[in-house]
Amino acid sequence: MAKYLLLKHYRGAPASVNNAPMDQWTPEEITAHIQYMRDFATRLEATGEFVDERALSPEGTFVRYDGEGRPPVTDGPFAETKDLIAGWMVIDVDTYERAIELAGELSAAPGAGGKPIHEWLELRPLYGETPTVTE
Repeated sequence: MAKYLLLKHYRGAPASVNNAPMDQWTPEEITAHIQYMRDFATRLEATGEFVDERALSPEGTFVRYDGEGRPPVTDGPFAETKDLIAGWMVIDVDTYERAIELAGELSAAPGAGGKPIHEWLELRPLYGETPTVTE
């Protein structure tokens, strides 16, 4: 089995089909979206394919060591992950094809109006994990 990271983006990916920003959703739409994510994770727990997931807060700070006796450097003229990454899920699957299948399913989480978002998810193998080769 190989582990893959599924990244959900605020921006930076191509626009979703149902592209209304979450801060414009009703509380019921947010609840339905979160429940879809929970149900998806629960199903993957049952198959042994779920590793972990987290939604990320929009707050965040960049910090860099800048030498002995110097204060850390924070923020800069660059895109920050707090503006780009909404959350992530790690899955452990038998094949790359299964990872693609699950990413596609997760992309259909409901959004505004209860309609599937059809958002683009970034799928990345974890470094050091040997991907399963299929023919």
